[in-house]
Amino acid sequence: MNKDIFPQGSAWIEGEIVDISQAKIPILDWGFLRSDATYDVVHVWKGRFFRLDEHIDRFYESTKSLRMPCSIKRIELKKRLAGCVEHSGLDDAYVEMIQTRGVSQNFQRDPRKATPRFIAFAVPFGWILEPQNFESGLNVIVSDRRRISPDSIDSRIKNYHWLDLVSGMYEAYDSNSDTVILTDEKNNISEGPGFNIFCLNGNGISTPKKGVLEGITRQTVMELAKEIRLPINLCSVSIEMLKDSDEVFASSTAGGVMPITSVDNQIIGDGSPGPLTRELYKLYWDKHDDPKWSTSVKDLV
Repeated sequence: MNKDIFPQGSAWIEGEIVDISQAKIPILDWGFLRSDATYDVVHVWKGRFFRLDEHIDRFYESTKSLRMPCSIKRIELKKRLAGCVEHSGLDDAYVEMIQTRGVSQNFQRDPRKATPRFIAFAVPFGWILEPQNFESGLNVIVSDRRRISPDSIDSRIKNYHWLDLVSGMYEAYDSNSDTVILTDEKNNISEGPGFNIFCLNGNGISTPKKGVLEGITRQTVMELAKEIRLPINLCSVSIEMLKDSDEVFASSTAGGVMPITSVDNQIIGDGSPGPLTRELYKLYWDKHDDPKWSTSVKDLV
């Protein structure tokens, strides 16, 4: 395969760290064949992991919920992640830990016969909203497409079941929008491809209570809101409520706090990032230098 299609990066697989272009899994792995896998993504900024333990906690819980508990001790897991970053030579990185169901003996259909496989990799940090586009914000659409119901798959488990999200992304691109928000079975706001949604009105900030991934950045935003004594409402968010809000923003590991300035071509506020979005954005990035929130990669290798 042409190496030119791969970014700078490294991966931990089968007991060794290799260039990202050399990382491979068997074609019969259940993770590849059936999306039978879970993962988590932590980022590194200026050589420091941000909220690493929180991401590892969720990863452990996800593997346990899927009945393939990760057996790697926390200290060893951190070393593998840090090793990928060090080997890659990146100061700002997107670091993913994955556990697949693995390969079953003689391709048996019984998932109990499979041996879980752990993989990790580090590639350059990626943005949903590039910093230079912060002032213009995200132009999003709300799709009629429903997010996979939490009655089918626990939305708290990070997974690769993205076909609904990818279909919605194509809808957004076809309408010259940046990205998409999906709805739930009651036509309320759910989430977007890799991000949670917040909106601001006179009662504080609101974010969907259930049926969404409980993102680590979402958690961080709520903690920061408490620091500045801003009320937080976990509730159903209707499409009308979203469009009538004073400010709307997304939260994600891939960019932190990101202003949404247009929904279905309806301008939010005055069409620029609002004062609260700006404040939370600054607080979020300031925390990256705080040792209570971040960990040096070099300290873990």
